[in-house]
Amino acid sequence: MESSRKAFASGALESKVPRVTLGFWAAKVLATTVGETGGDALSMTLNLGYAVSTVILLAFFGVSLAAQVSSRRYHPAYYWAVVVATTTVGTTTSDYFDRTLGLGYVRSSAALFCAVVAVLALWRLSTGAIAVDLVTSRRDEVFYWITILVSNTLGTALGDFVATTTGLGFEGGALVFAGLLLLVAAAYLFTKVPGTLLFWAAYVLSRPLGATLGDTLTKPHREGGLALGRITSSLVIAAGMAAVVAFMSRRGRAATSA
Repeated sequence: MESSRKAFASGALESKVPRVTLGFWAAKVLATTVGETGGDALSMTLNLGYAVSTVILLAFFGVSLAAQVSSRRYHPAYYWAVVVATTTVGTTTSDYFDRTLGLGYVRSSAALFCAVVAVLALWRLSTGAIAVDLVTSRRDEVFYWITILVSNTLGTALGDFVATTTGLGFEGGALVFAGLLLLVAAAYLFTKVPGTLLFWAAYVLSRPLGATLGDTLTKPHREGGLALGRITSSLVIAAGMAAVVAFMSRRGRAATSA
């Protein structure tokens, strides 16, 4: 990823995605958390069900993705709207696979993991590289968002599996995934493991972290949650994410003009 960072910093290329910084990961965790609470708010609080909620959220995904793809540069509002859309779609789609179709967490997680690997392999074969912080071509952008959609769906299933099937609960699951993310960060800082591999590992793991955090906030006390309202929680988390994105955007503009 280092060469793409240098090209982006020099202004030689204009990427459609943000630079991967600590702020990026903070916004990503908040986006995945609001995806969990927002998806549950539609399917459970508003009682629309998993199938109807998935259709609604797929429409939101389509509209936000169209705006992102049609843009000629990175636009924070478009980009993070798509990320939130993939997390909400991932939540309802995973729940539909696990519960409505009866696949269960293990089988759906295994199938989705294979799907992520397959998309990444096809991406590498098609373009010769897997872009993460410098996306300038339409083909790379399509693969980028497909990978994100599938990985966020996988993350939901993984989060539910660790929190419920293993008996760790939502708080325990959040600690597990936070610990795994710290290991990925350590590998990035102290090893020569390819940065692209670590990026997608972190991307997958940050989704179940957000999912378990969201469930910790909104699930009833008898299920180990704090029983906070799904709609209220979603609005508060979304406001926090917007603040982080706005801060990153201001810092980016300041660095460019300096």
